[in-house]
Amino acid sequence: MYFCLPPLEFEFAQPGSTMAEISDSPSTSKPVEENTQTHAPQIDSKTTRNTKPGVKRLIISVSVLISFILGFPLLWKSIEIYRAPLPFDRIDSFSSQVESTPLSFPCRFQAVFIGFDFKASRREVGAAITRKMSDLGRGGCGGNYSVAVEMGDVSAFEFGGKLRSDDEESDELVRSVVNEYGGGHAYSVVVVNEEGEVRSVVGKYRHAWIVGRVEEEEAVLRVAEIFVKVFVNGGDEEGSVRSEFMPVGADGRIVLSFSLLNADPRDWIYDWNFREIDETFLQPVIEALQPIANISVESQVLYHTPKSSFSYWDDKHDSHIFTTKDLPFFVNSNEWHLDTSVAAGGRSKVLQLVVYIPSAKECPLQLKLPNGDISKTNGFISPMWGGVVVWNPQSCIKDLESKDPVRITISRQDLQMLFEVLMGQLRQLLGLKSDNLYVGESGTSILLGSERGFTEWELDVLSRKHICFNLLSCATTLGSLSRLVQSLPRMIIMDEIGKQVKFSLEAAKYAQSNASIGIYDASAVSSRQSRSLAEDAFFHPSIMSISYYSFEHCFAIYSPFFLPVIMHVLLAALREWKRYKQESRKYLAAKAKAKVS
Repeated sequence: MYFCLPPLEFEFAQPGSTMAEISDSPSTSKPVEENTQTHAPQIDSKTTRNTKPGVKRLIISVSVLISFILGFPLLWKSIEIYRAPLPFDRIDSFSSQVESTPLSFPCRFQAVFIGFDFKASRREVGAAITRKMSDLGRGGCGGNYSVAVEMGDVSAFEFGGKLRSDDEESDELVRSVVNEYGGGHAYSVVVVNEEGEVRSVVGKYRHAWIVGRVEEEEAVLRVAEIFVKVFVNGGDEEGSVRSEFMPVGADGRIVLSFSLLNADPRDWIYDWNFREIDETFLQPVIEALQPIANISVESQVLYHTPKSSFSYWDDKHDSHIFTTKDLPFFVNSNEWHLDTSVAAGGRSKVLQLVVYIPSAKECPLQLKLPNGDISKTNGFISPMWGGVVVWNPQSCIKDLESKDPVRITISRQDLQMLFEVLMGQLRQLLGLKSDNLYVGESGTSILLGSERGFTEWELDVLSRKHICFNLLSCATTLGSLSRLVQSLPRMIIMDEIGKQVKFSLEAAKYAQSNASIGIYDASAVSSRQSRSLAEDAFFHPSIMSISYYSFEHCFAIYSPFFLPVIMHVLLAALREWKRYKQESRKYLAAKAKAKVS
């Protein structure tokens, strides 16, 4: 911005005369003739003056200075960065609460003893179970749990005989008994003391049963171990929330990508009816996991997909063998074009579930375990990536007479077998056990499976783990965002970011509230939303922009232009003010001298 001063007009006097000044009143002096005999007294221009000093130059200089001063706030407003207010105090309070105080879930436990003659009261037996649980570790329930003990009045012999028949029927029978004692939503264990070998089974609901000759102390230990190690920790000895077993995207989505790989289509070409797989096998699994993650499914069939590792022929097993040492090199990233998902958008997590069909020169291909046995599933998993199953056709003999291989559809029986293996791998990826046995200190328990792939108590375990992980991730992300925003005062913070942070904190609050009263499904959904909103706020496009800069950078950009101009205007105003004061003193001195004379 440049300001132009009006041109100043100067009058040049003849030699021996004084210079004319700009004044408010016209000069009244008359010309003096050169040959006059009467001479006026000489006036010293350095100390006095006859005319009042003008203020036009002073007004112009001060006006320019004032315009610069008034324009500075407008300039500062024009380069101001918009920052929506963020609740930094609430973020810090939430982060410290989640990191310092683990979330405690309320758990109700019930033990039903049939055929026992306890000398102690039910309260004392419950206290004994509580002490054993404390010794084993209480897992996700923390100290917020209760143990109730009931003594059954049915015949141990008859009831035990029914429990030894069929496990599926026994599961429904135990469920009805547990409901009679008011333990429908509690984790229950029914112990039947009768003759025979001890057998422990964990059902697909929220109960288990132990039948056989057991002592009172052993029964208490077995009940406490099932409560803690199975129902609370899900068979995991550590019972902790590990991030590597949380394959859910930041947006709360999982994409299950199923791929059928034909290593060499010149030998044979296999296809599958994936629509039938989706409708028959996958839909119950997706519905069961709906509170934990929003799951979508896709499939593809690929050809010319050889593996990267080598195999060797084993006469003992009459097959080609690849070992666990070859697993890191099995997946051929150059030939297996698996990352072609169209459903995975944003920060969704893609889990690859691959069925690999070897070529004729490597068929049959089997996985050898470190102990020398052949893997029953003939597959393996890679945490956070997915799993691979090697499927060998029934006949590994290539049809040499046919030049064009015939397209073969995998039968329903084979698809069901493959799906069971893939669901076991999915369970492992989610942090659960893939087998149906739990081996504990007090003995071995059989874990019944569910047609949905996940039992009710397993879904509770997954919900607790994912709630804790989502809230911890939400607190970490919001804390990082808070520190980042406060460290960069010139960062743009849009209103949308403020709303996302606010809604994330509210969803986290709902998750904690629902978890405290045992509503796992609603708490899991809210925790998933809180994490997703926190991630959306942290990775907002406006934050990733490079348009924000520091105050030092702003000063370095504008100072080379404004400082010289402002300094000149300020010096000019000071100089004019000083001149005006000096000329005013001259005028007052001349006026006082004239009055005296």
